[in-house]
Amino acid sequence: MNQKEEFSFDPKIFFSKANGGRTVATYAKDQSIFQLGDPADFVFYIQKGKVKLTVISEQGREAVVAFLGDDEFFGEACMGGAALRLATATALTACTITRISKAEFGRLIHNEPAFAELFISHLLARSDQIRADLVDQLFNSSEKRLARALLLLAAFGKDGEPDSVLANISQETLADMIGTTRARVNFFMNKFRRLGLIHYDGQIKVHHSLLSMFLHEEPKTKS
Repeated sequence: MNQKEEFSFDPKIFFSKANGGRTVATYAKDQSIFQLGDPADFVFYIQKGKVKLTVISEQGREAVVAFLGDDEFFGEACMGGAALRLATATALTACTITRISKAEFGRLIHNEPAFAELFISHLLARSDQIRADLVDQLFNSSEKRLARALLLLAAFGKDGEPDSVLANISQETLADMIGTTRARVNFFMNKFRRLGLIHYDGQIKVHHSLLSMFLHEEPKTKS
């Protein structure tokens, strides 16, 4: 099987192989991958694990702008001309990540149609995600924003089986993600648990019933 055939069937196999322009590294939970303001010279592909992207305001407030998982890219802004990192990337769980140089990434886009198609799909999905996040912040209650965040972390709606048991994610992180307080997150997490929508005992197990609640609940005024 040649490389293009292999890649077209399983990109994870392609990115698991290091060469002059690709390196594979492992990261421990909470380990920094890059910091806001670092030079932007590589694109990253998550083979396994979860990564969070955060930004910090001038007042020092941290906001989570994205949670990413298996088979997702991040740091791709460097391909559009960004010289410095616009966010901080941190391993939320133990991760295996492929780092691809800008030159190698550009070569793949030009020479590998299957890769170009994969990356375009990624960009379109990321654009849809950002638009959905904006709508969520503008129109949904903090309760519904939390439900959506848990469903996204569990990968409901993506190909394959969702990860019903989530990594150990703090209530502070969830609060930063949805733009509310830890106290509100704690209140809603306890409510979801009482309703049987999640199991919450250190780890979080998301049940399909939470998806039904999210889909059928009428939008509320933002709280």
